[in-house]
Amino acid sequence: MTPLRILVIQTAFLGDAILAASVLETLHQAFPDARLDFLVRKGHEALFDGHPYLHEVLIWDKKKNRYKNLWKLLQHIRAQRYDQVITLQRFASTGFLTAFSGAKKRIGFDKNPFAFAFTHTKPHELHQGTHEIERNFTLIENLVQGTLQKPCLYPTPADYSAVKSYQSERYLCIAPASVWFTKQYPVERWAELVDRVPDTCTIYILGSPADVGLGEKLMELANRKGKITNLCGKISFLQSAALMEHATMNYVNDSAPMHIASAMNAPVCAVYCSTVPAFGFGPLSEESHIVEIEKPLDCRPCGLHGHKACPEGHFRCAKEIRTERLVEMLEGGREEERKGGKCIV
Repeated sequence: MTPLRILVIQTAFLGDAILAASVLETLHQAFPDARLDFLVRKGHEALFDGHPYLHEVLIWDKKKNRYKNLWKLLQHIRAQRYDQVITLQRFASTGFLTAFSGAKKRIGFDKNPFAFAFTHTKPHELHQGTHEIERNFTLIENLVQGTLQKPCLYPTPADYSAVKSYQSERYLCIAPASVWFTKQYPVERWAELVDRVPDTCTIYILGSPADVGLGEKLMELANRKGKITNLCGKISFLQSAALMEHATMNYVNDSAPMHIASAMNAPVCAVYCSTVPAFGFGPLSEESHIVEIEKPLDCRPCGLHGHKACPEGHFRCAKEIRTERLVEMLEGGREEERKGGKCIV
């Protein structure tokens, strides 16, 4: 009997691709013999190197010859004769691929412009308390006999070996960057945290090659002179995941590193500035902490994804977060701020 052939599509930001791995886990649980393929945007494919459940990772280069590459992708997808194509996005491009994929089942959210050509649709609703992986699960809940699984990443033995030298003593990781300015805790505040970390604990700064300068600035602003290393751009996504897995704590923004930590079930403290956990993109690790401004602001949240600058010009949602609250999380946090993923899965 020919194995079921399924394509999952998520070409948005890196964090979205990581959360989409929940769908891969759930589908594999339901159809262990199925051929699972995953379509991501160029640059994200390395995160799924060696993934045990994936047959092929398809790549869409959005920056160069965007629509020519989209057309080539469609031809490839049609040639695979998928039984199911599932798009987790509400945008026309991935809806186009799904609608004309030739798959027997074409599945997506009803807000997609090409939803009229899908065989199965579900509403996309931002209900408070509903996590993104739960929203994605609604697309396949009628297809699977099983429960929602949390996203997982799979560093290879080589990835673990690459970071082993950094793990000789107690350490924590800080990922200070975000694609959006208003989702990024100010670098001078990260420096304050660095200076409050006990000298017995090593600090690693994590990020992409584009974050090297930010990491260097953090080190310049901090008074700490030893046991801190800027690893931005020096280790891969999966190597970062392997390092985060055994950290005492991982400090992150509401951004991709938070989801990497979740996918490794690593301890995480997520700092929320302009966005709020109620949007459904919070951490899923068993040990998860959320830190945000303690008093409500009329302007917060100012958007689902953040902005390039504070619309009000004051950025109080970040600047009024007390460093002491981040330090508390290193010592175990306060019970009401623990937001473990077990409660929703």
